[in-house]
Amino acid sequence: MQLLLRDNLPYVSVKLAYQGQAEEIQAVLVDTGSATTILATDLVASINIFPLPDDLLFTIRGVGGSEVVFTRKLGYLQVGDRRLPDFAVEIGGMDYGFEIKGILGMDFLMKAGAVIDLQDLQIDFSD
Repeated sequence: MQLLLRDNLPYVSVKLAYQGQAEEIQAVLVDTGSATTILATDLVASINIFPLPDDLLFTIRGVGGSEVVFTRKLGYLQVGDRRLPDFAVEIGGMDYGFEIKGILGMDFLMKAGAVIDLQDLQIDFSD
């Protein structure tokens, strides 16, 4: 799958499903420096992912600062042809001062067997 390079950062699109509804999200940063995968609250609201009263809230910290997130288990998260069922992601505001819809973190990259080729700007998955 081709990586899109924008502002010298690699992006992909992801597909996700939750309770029978599916969505595709563009402009998801491939970030080997992020332990977890995070998606923007406003985008996943279209498939009825909202914080629930019994959700635990977590504060995460990174280079961009800190933010409060909640966790939701998806039916699947897919990049290219690699689909991981029952995959948990963090959901947060993602207001970092530039357009970013999500972060594809090491949790997905490792489980999916991602092979990132920066020379040819490709992300593929080992069997």
